[in-house]
Amino acid sequence: MPRKILIVEDDPINVKFMSVVLVRKGGYEVAVSEDVEEILSLAQSGDISAIIMDISLSHSVYDGKKVDGVFITRLLKQNPATAKVPVMLATAHAMFGDRERFIAETGAEHYISKPIHDPDLFLQEISRILPEGP
Repeated sequence: MPRKILIVEDDPINVKFMSVVLVRKGGYEVAVSEDVEEILSLAQSGDISAIIMDISLSHSVYDGKKVDGVFITRLLKQNPATAKVPVMLATAHAMFGDRERFIAETGAEHYISKPIHDPDLFLQEISRILPEGP
């Protein structure tokens, strides 16, 4: 049974690149969503092995307010039903200190800066956050 990765990303080019690499080179299944309720539901379902979370989202809304990946990751990490799903933040915010700050702010397991060009490195980074086993 292939593992499923949830991509939370608003840029269609990034979604396409990540999806193609994960499916074709990594053998993963992929789900894509920017809908906060759907993200929370998928994370609770037990079907998601990891989440790639864009920090700057343009279409995500929660309780009527625009939210970003930092907010959504905090929601996931505060809920015992979703806290154990590993999250890798993916962002173009790649200034010195951003990695540590974003991980500390969100509780995410990992961070990768965009743009992502190297498929093998991308898959390596994903495998670092996946739990052992099927």
